[in-house]
Amino acid sequence: MAELDLSKNLVELTIDVCNIESSSGNEAELATAIHNALEPLGHLSVSRDGNAVIASTNQGLPRVLIAGHIDTVPPVGNLPAQLHHFEREQVIVGRGSVDMKGGVAVMLKLAAELTTSKFDITWIFYDNEEVDSSLNGLGRIARNTPEVLQGEFAVLCEPTSALVEGGCNGTLRALVKTTGVKAHSARPWMGENALHKLAPVLQILAEYQPQTLEVDGLEYRESLNAVRIFGGIAGNVIPDAASVEVNYRFAPSRSVAQAQAQVSEIFSGFEVEFIDLASGARPGLDSELAQQFLAATGKSARPKYGWTDVARFSELGIPAVNFGPGDPSLAHADNENCPVGHLFDVEAGLRGWLQ
Repeated sequence: MAELDLSKNLVELTIDVCNIESSSGNEAELATAIHNALEPLGHLSVSRDGNAVIASTNQGLPRVLIAGHIDTVPPVGNLPAQLHHFEREQVIVGRGSVDMKGGVAVMLKLAAELTTSKFDITWIFYDNEEVDSSLNGLGRIARNTPEVLQGEFAVLCEPTSALVEGGCNGTLRALVKTTGVKAHSARPWMGENALHKLAPVLQILAEYQPQTLEVDGLEYRESLNAVRIFGGIAGNVIPDAASVEVNYRFAPSRSVAQAQAQVSEIFSGFEVEFIDLASGARPGLDSELAQQFLAATGKSARPKYGWTDVARFSELGIPAVNFGPGDPSLAHADNENCPVGHLFDVEAGLRGWLQ
């Protein structure tokens, strides 16, 4: 059984966390290692929900939440993680170094060392973030023990290149469908080709100009893209059904219902089936704790274009930001790597705020 030594330096600890393989659904070994490392610490109350671990201080102070997921996408020959020199800086190369075991290691280090702070802190290490949202460990905790997620401010240690990213765009996926008449491909005039009928759908997408909307002082860039096409029966059959899967990333000023209405209007005249919906999160930077956080970290905020679990905190009425090590553009990449400097920047920023 793998073990974690929280007395190691941050670089060594990050490598150790990366090297406990934990692709989604396989987090048990890492969850156990985290639980066993934190449970002996007298200043923490530690519990477990499946493969999620929750550790809390209880000083009777205002509470903040700091969260990170422990699962990764599957490795592709990029484990074990190793320390390398790359472009005149030290980087940790390996699956999870960016998304998001660098952030998890920072959380573990601070959870162990901050025996007192100016807040009560709930540290949340959760599973199944990289897969279907119905499996998400943070969502499961919200359903099973919602009292665990009570707090006045939250930080999600998703990769942000050690910068602060407020809120996040919402996301939806929809199938834009066409129908036709099946026929033999040697006699296509006997049928109607549903795949050909997708041409105007693709033209709409190619010509669409996404909006950029200002929300609470941050500018969120939207996007609308085809991500998959479905259709076809056999090499000699005219297909009678086809669809384009569309992904719409929408500014957090729009509700899910408004985003659905926008997509339905864009594809007016076509059948649209919504298959995945997730609301965005406003940045919440006007709260006093958010301003204290920005001041303590010395960072200015920028928008988060991708969807993250800050939206779950937002739904609970908790302002939340993303702040973690690693370049998010390298998340899931075969050459995933995290600069050591990011680890120490995030660790120092969180420590300065919490102390």
